[in-house]
Amino acid sequence: MKSINKIIGETKFKDRPKNISKEFQMYGVYLAETLGDTKHYSLYIKLAKEVDRKLLEEALNFTKGYYGAKSKAKIFMWKLTELRKI
Repeated sequence: MKSINKIIGETKFKDRPKNISKEFQMYGVYLAETLGDTKHYSLYIKLAKEVDRKLLEEALNFTKGYYGAKSKAKIFMWKLTELRKI
């Protein structure tokens, strides 16, 4: 198993938060980078902390199916709100 420092060092986004110490913070950063919305790291970290991981994963998998989307972040947020209504 790799340490969090090694994982952070191997990534291509150098403007990410440097004080990541918890798992949910790393997952929030992963969400932001996967969706291409690196301006809103704190939003995704907050979602990773407060929202059920199963809902986040389902919304992320749904979003990955849209290859030609202009904004995957918008699709992700839409799907997440739809899942939270259920």
